[in-house]
Amino acid sequence: MAPTPARMMTPVLIVGCLIVLISFAVRASFGVFQIPIASEFGWARSEFSLAIAIQNLAWGIGQPFFGAFAERLGDRRAILLGVVIYAAGLVLSSFAVTPGAHQLLEVMVGFGVAGTGFGVILAVVGRASSDENRSMSLAIATAAGSAGQVVGAPFAQFLLGLMPWQSVFLVFAVLILSVILMLPFMRAPVTPTRAELEESLGQILGRAARDPSFALIFLGFFSCGYQLAFITAHFPAFVTELCGPIVPGGVLHNIGITSTSALGAVSISLVGLANIVGTLTAGWLGKRYSKKYLLAGIYALRTVIAGTFIVMPITPASVIIFSLAMGGLWLATVPLTSGLVAHIYGLRYMGTLYGIVFFSHQLGGFLGVWLGGRMYDIYGDYSMVWWIGVGIGAFSAIVHLPIRENRIPILAAS
Repeated sequence: MAPTPARMMTPVLIVGCLIVLISFAVRASFGVFQIPIASEFGWARSEFSLAIAIQNLAWGIGQPFFGAFAERLGDRRAILLGVVIYAAGLVLSSFAVTPGAHQLLEVMVGFGVAGTGFGVILAVVGRASSDENRSMSLAIATAAGSAGQVVGAPFAQFLLGLMPWQSVFLVFAVLILSVILMLPFMRAPVTPTRAELEESLGQILGRAARDPSFALIFLGFFSCGYQLAFITAHFPAFVTELCGPIVPGGVLHNIGITSTSALGAVSISLVGLANIVGTLTAGWLGKRYSKKYLLAGIYALRTVIAGTFIVMPITPASVIIFSLAMGGLWLATVPLTSGLVAHIYGLRYMGTLYGIVFFSHQLGGFLGVWLGGRMYDIYGDYSMVWWIGVGIGAFSAIVHLPIRENRIPILAAS
């Protein structure tokens, strides 16, 4: 009698998807606040850009710590801590009136995202999934983050039409607090092998530090963070200011997108919508083909798409095409990278190890967001920052090729 196939959709996966959806819906909306906040206080573009950059850096710094916290003290406690810090950061930010205050409080928001985002949630989902379903489960949870991006920016734009940005921050804080109601379902068994049980966190960290492949994964993830954070934070403003006009009577105008600012918000939504398909496809492919070659291909395609877009005239049509094309590759790297870490080093300390790799992602995110604002204030456009992103995307495509994808046996490494 053939064994019953393991279920794909488990309570842990469903609830994990809801948590990252909410967390990323709020996080992905911050680019929409660039112009309203800068206009209200008369700040340079770089001031709020630095706040978002600090949020990305804090997210990266907090990720390995939340991963280790979850592995030592429990997943639900780690997520609860992240929820409380996230909501508190949003509430306090609603009262901030200086650039320094916003920048300081984004440290709290970034740590909150770390506790409710991919590092902790993907580790729980990975442990709750069977071997045959793990790649696809990680992709589904990652796609839920994209779904948050689909609704986050337009929802923030809608709320800004009804209330001041301070009130929108308070609404978002309530949304984050709703995650507490879902925590009872986030219970995943810890099923490490006997060898993994005998290996301490210090030993696995030492093993990863000596492995050149871990360093290559770390370096390769940098450009992903740079590109994603730059586009999330600056693309709405980029489209608002540089895109050609929406033609009255055209398709966009007839469906209610009548201004380039509205198109800027919708472009982030389109990126997230396309990425749902792209991430699920990456998960399906990751089960069948080499993850390192898939990652190299994704970064190479990003390089071509971004380079082509910036040399062409910026029109509503090109913005939509770029958003859909880049969106198809947006978070497709996450299930492949996290799956690669789990495959090489096991599940026991996946949260901590992926958190360390993710720190590189957020270093790139910090640089992409901060440079975007800084270069805009100096040169009046984003061209320099854009071409840097093209260059490091090509670098990431190359560094993934030498990665050794086969797992080193624990006893052989000790």
